[in-house]
Amino acid sequence: MIETLLISTLIIAIAMVFFLVRVLFVKHGEFKSQHIHDSEAMKERGIHCVMDQDREMRQKSKFAVKEH
Repeated sequence: MIETLLISTLIIAIAMVFFLVRVLFVKHGEFKSQHIHDSEAMKERGIHCVMDQDREMRQKSKFAVKEH
C-alpha cells in the first residue's frame, strides 16, 4: 500500500517538475489553448464549439426560440 502511494507521489512530482520547466525556461512559457475554436486542425475540418454550433442551428431553424 505504501509503495503505491510513494510511486504515485513520485509520478506526480515528476509531472510537476516538467510543468515548472515548461513555464520557467521556455520563451513565453504558456500552455496552448485547449479550446476547440483555437485549434487550426478543427477549423480546417469545420468543427467548432458546441455552443457556436447550437447557435447556428437555432438561427437556421424557422422553429427556433429567439434569444433576447
